[in-house]
Amino acid sequence: FTGVSGSGKSSIVFDTVAVEAQRQLNSTFSWYIRNQLPKYERPQAEAIENLTTPVIVDQKPVGGNARSTVGTMTDVQPMIRALFARFGTTTDKKPSSLGVSAFSFNDPQGMCPDCDGLGQSIALDLDKMLDRSKSLDDGAVLFPEYKVGSPDWQIWAKSGRLDPAKPIAEYSAEELDTLLRGTGGKVTLKTKSTEFQTNYEGLADRFERLNLKRDLSALSDRKREVIERFVTDGVCPSCRGARLNAAALDVRIDGKNIADYSSMEVRDLTEVLTGVTEPAAAPLAKAARTALERIVSIGLGYLTLDRPTADLSGGEGQRLKMVRHLGSGLAGLTYIFDEPSIGLHPRDVGRLNELLRALRDKGNTVLVVEHDPDVIEIADHIVDVGPGAGVHGGEIVFEGSFAELRKAKTRTGEALRRGARVKEEVRPPTGELTVENADLHNLKQVSVAVPTGVLTAVTGVAGSGKSSLISGAFMEAHPDAVFVDQSAIAASSRSTPVSYLGLMDPLRKLFAKETGANASLFSFNSKGSCEECQGRGVIITELAFMDPVTTHCGVCEGRRFKPEVLEHKLRGKSIADVLELPADEAVEFFTEKALLPK
Repeated sequence: FTGVSGSGKSSIVFDTVAVEAQRQLNSTFSWYIRNQLPKYERPQAEAIENLTTPVIVDQKPVGGNARSTVGTMTDVQPMIRALFARFGTTTDKKPSSLGVSAFSFNDPQGMCPDCDGLGQSIALDLDKMLDRSKSLDDGAVLFPEYKVGSPDWQIWAKSGRLDPAKPIAEYSAEELDTLLRGTGGKVTLKTKSTEFQTNYEGLADRFERLNLKRDLSALSDRKREVIERFVTDGVCPSCRGARLNAAALDVRIDGKNIADYSSMEVRDLTEVLTGVTEPAAAPLAKAARTALERIVSIGLGYLTLDRPTADLSGGEGQRLKMVRHLGSGLAGLTYIFDEPSIGLHPRDVGRLNELLRALRDKGNTVLVVEHDPDVIEIADHIVDVGPGAGVHGGEIVFEGSFAELRKAKTRTGEALRRGARVKEEVRPPTGELTVENADLHNLKQVSVAVPTGVLTAVTGVAGSGKSSLISGAFMEAHPDAVFVDQSAIAASSRSTPVSYLGLMDPLRKLFAKETGANASLFSFNSKGSCEECQGRGVIITELAFMDPVTTHCGVCEGRRFKPEVLEHKLRGKSIADVLELPADEAVEFFTEKALLPK
């Protein structure tokens, strides 16, 4: 499926074909199971026939929490754990008596007790937490939640154990220990509405218990950013980043423990497993090796099993998702890919094409939304959507082969025929931004000077370290840089492009100035919202054990506002009329500086 961005490719493939296939598949299960599954609404199509079970491989980042690694995502790590549990020996050559769970950093039996299996040690930095020149009364504690007067602050200042007017720098060793690690006794705390007692708890103990002994990735971005200002992190000194306890790390196969296996590049680990020839262990080693060889075959042999999935680039993540399906014995499925070539080096696109062909040749249907000519070229059938984007798209403008598409009078056909031109003049840089001795992931003591005032492209094969260099090392060295990544926009169901861009407020003020009405009247989240649908424009009816039903609101006809709001006009258009304008028409309509592009 080809066409310009916004032409409707994803609407056909994902919002129509994929949704209906998922909906019909779920309908084959019992009501009990269906109630546990996601609900899919029937798409707006008269008929969709000959569907098969869908497997969707989208662009969403792999993500995962701090405990998710390449090994856990690809299901290779459980095989390695079983191998060590059954055939590993301790350093004194005795057979291991540990179970499989004892080799898992996500299980209490196996995780390092000091870092809880995270491999990272995060500690409170007292120099960042305390202004020792001040007293408790003067705000010596800098953590926002422990500000003067707060319930937490009262634990120490109102305990009777410490002088709240005395500068921290003048505390004796005993007083400082009481502030940071003291225990025992009750403290009476007061708020505006109540008074209650709580146990005395030292500042450091309280901060660590509530903020550090948990997965920081599960917190909101704002909360995590605040906490990170008061801590230092590094490799756990107990397990040295291995995540496991001493008993698990003591078990070895041919002199290597499970942490050694996990830290090896996949291509090297594949060779090591070839050397496991003991008859009882060989089948398990072979199964793990087969899974690893699939990872190597798609160009990811440089990864390690202990690599966190949150650190993977978009291209790496999508190919790992594909690996999970290559080992499947199922046939007759419909695989649906969303621009799988994104983030791939031209060298790796060839490997991607081989994977797509392999899935097809197993008897599956493969649907691909794509822009890359090298991927489009291998398709057996091409559907071009257009002719333009948005309201100018939504039609099938071509169907046929790649050779026919090159001759077609569509935007895609024209782009395939057009040759690229090399830029002749290059703008001189105005300065440079440096990165010194970066060694994150695949980077090997890399130092680079990025020129300023010009457009710089960072290139290289997938996995060479581009993302590590820029999103990791560069952003750490220059935190004020604006980082635009591939993550989804964090927004509520009421968020719209105009509100996300910060243009809704000036737009409301413009209508208020023109009409003399209150600005809040022109918000579908405030006074102007339709009372029937609460400003959503649609009414979603959740039916027990049934798929939800979404209908346009019959009162506002999907326009979100009360009828009286729409009577107020700006140059002949209501607020709903303006919000329905395509962006290119909106640029022509508005003359006000607050809304025009800068």
